[in-house]
Amino acid sequence: MKASRVVSGSLIALALAVPLALMARPDAIANVPMTPNADQVAASKLVYGLLSDSRYAYRPRALDASLSGEIFDRYFENLDAGKLFFTQQDITRFEPLRAGMGAAVRDGDVAPALEVFALYKQRVNERITGARELLKQDIFDFSGSDRWEYDREDALWAADSTELDALWRQSVRNDWLRLKLAGKADDEIRKTLDRRYLNTANTVAALNDEDAFSSFLNAYTGSIDPHTDYFNPRAARLFNQSMSLSLEGIGAQLQKQDDVVVIREVIAGGPAAISNRFKPGDRIVGVGQGTNGPMEDVIGWRIDDVVDKIKGPKDTQVRLDVIPAEATLDSEPVRITLTRARVRLEEQAAKAETLKLPADTEGGREKQIGVIKLPAFYQDFEGRRNRDGEYASATRDVARLLEAFKTQKVDGVVLDLRNNGGGSLNEAVELTGLFIDQGPVVQVRESGGRVGVQGDREPGVAWDGPLAVLINRGSASASEIVAGAIQDYGRGLIIGETTFGKGTVQNLVDLDRWPANETKRFGQVKLTIAQFFLPGGSSTQNKGVEPDIHFPVTVDATEFGESTYDNALPWTRIAAVPHTQYGDFAPLLPRLEQLHDTRVATDKEFVWWAEDIAEFRAEREKKFVSLNEAERRAERDRQTEKRQVRQEERRALGLELDPLAEDSDDDGLQANERAIAQQNRLEKAAEERPDPLLRESAAILADAVRLLNADRDLSATVLPVSTAPGRWAR
Repeated sequence: MKASRVVSGSLIALALAVPLALMARPDAIANVPMTPNADQVAASKLVYGLLSDSRYAYRPRALDASLSGEIFDRYFENLDAGKLFFTQQDITRFEPLRAGMGAAVRDGDVAPALEVFALYKQRVNERITGARELLKQDIFDFSGSDRWEYDREDALWAADSTELDALWRQSVRNDWLRLKLAGKADDEIRKTLDRRYLNTANTVAALNDEDAFSSFLNAYTGSIDPHTDYFNPRAARLFNQSMSLSLEGIGAQLQKQDDVVVIREVIAGGPAAISNRFKPGDRIVGVGQGTNGPMEDVIGWRIDDVVDKIKGPKDTQVRLDVIPAEATLDSEPVRITLTRARVRLEEQAAKAETLKLPADTEGGREKQIGVIKLPAFYQDFEGRRNRDGEYASATRDVARLLEAFKTQKVDGVVLDLRNNGGGSLNEAVELTGLFIDQGPVVQVRESGGRVGVQGDREPGVAWDGPLAVLINRGSASASEIVAGAIQDYGRGLIIGETTFGKGTVQNLVDLDRWPANETKRFGQVKLTIAQFFLPGGSSTQNKGVEPDIHFPVTVDATEFGESTYDNALPWTRIAAVPHTQYGDFAPLLPRLEQLHDTRVATDKEFVWWAEDIAEFRAEREKKFVSLNEAERRAERDRQTEKRQVRQEERRALGLELDPLAEDSDDDGLQANERAIAQQNRLEKAAEERPDPLLRESAAILADAVRLLNADRDLSATVLPVSTAPGRWAR
């Protein structure tokens, strides 16, 4: 398997991202029962029925010996993607289970998977215990030629524990060296790493049978196709919340620091913000329901358990015991009562800004380009079903921003879909309709071969002016539908990198619908039900959307994208459907590329970005880091000097300064080990860094506007249906 599949139940990722420092205790390692409960048995059978014994799935697979083997391999990889806990001896020990994995799913007999999970927890405990012991040893001399080979995706399982010992020794030494290079003293390094490793061990120790069950079922769903997932009831709630951009609670983002839940950010407009009694870094140590429910001490709890206690229906009350950020943990907590409300999560909502570009000739007019950044295609499905006029919708938000741009009389709009992994298909269709006047947006081929067409049925457009769509390798699914349709219609320029290549449609199936359970017991399945094709008939599957104007590649297609999945559907095409051809930019592209190449050759920020990308890609190819302190320190000093020189050049040229220039040295810490205020500051600064790609995209669009407005013959060729200068959609 070339690419490790990232799933919601990726447990080592959970361990590293959400540390949970409980009191270490032996019984925590063995809190996974060896037999599944009745709900797990039923859920497993229902998932099998959907994916291997029905017509729901686009590409159902029979549970034969081949699929059983894939489930076996994928389960171990899901648990231990870095191959740092299991050995080949462990794999061999469970090899007799390989042929029966399919039957285990079909019959709901997931006891073998629970046994594997219990061993996983044991191995993590053993390895972390060993890592903590290494901190006491004299192994931290960095004058030799050792190196840490961190990329183990294609590595074989370590033969035995002795081979794993050697891997862990180098990993611990690398962790130590990073902190040493950051100026930390030995005692501080030892304390930091010991706490880090203990947190990791205790997080895994806190995983339970539900985590084991989810990980096993996702080994099965991932063997069907890369985008089919099982969500247990809790994960299903979180997924739906992320799509709706809203929740019912207090309006605060939380994270774990050691064994305490900490407020990471207070969400504007929520109950916590309105109370004016919370700030980032405050720690929640107790939760009580209503005005007089018992207070529960939540120190040491899993973060998802604490979140479940704090969230709840709007207009209900919750009491929190809070220790302010500046106080010691043994201080007397402050009790705060809040009334829960529905809170809009604005972080992933569409946002707008305006870029001003200088005139290209003396006496010319500067151009204003409006930019809409859309991180996801979100929709509050429940709010829409309930005819809630205030439901969250990417299309509605973008339409509102376009209206503001028209008032500002911007010369063009760049829709920034970089790193937008998709979301609601319906939103993708409706959002495309903001730029075209009725017509097909996407063709959807179902498992039986029937092809349906979804399109814009609303007459008129929200924006008929110049348009560019900015994409990169992280633009996937719904983003590819929008970018591909805009390209097929000739409605705008596509700029950036080739997209991810996810050309399949998923739907959520509630497993509680068949027994009609009043409470959520079985969870949901996000399964692939169809493949989508652009109006011109091409699939984006595997190939993605190719831009009209290319930027340097940040991530190679062999490293990231649909083509890296070993069981992804191949590219294909079907017949086109009739659609308007607003434009054909081919005659314009050579001139745009020439202007682009000339401009970026002297654009310092763009040149620096391209240099950094090339350097990053070269480092990735090495797949190891040196453990020689002199080499690492020299490289660190080189990077520091490079940033300082660039910052001075920015000052001399009057360019916007890089807010991260003084904070880019590796501090050796993980995000959850930094003070909340420091981490928030770094993240905000990262968002405010110069963005040469966005500015260059705006400049390319401005070039297109100038060239077409200045040359009627060229405009008539490129935009044959345009009715006036500046109108690209009739």
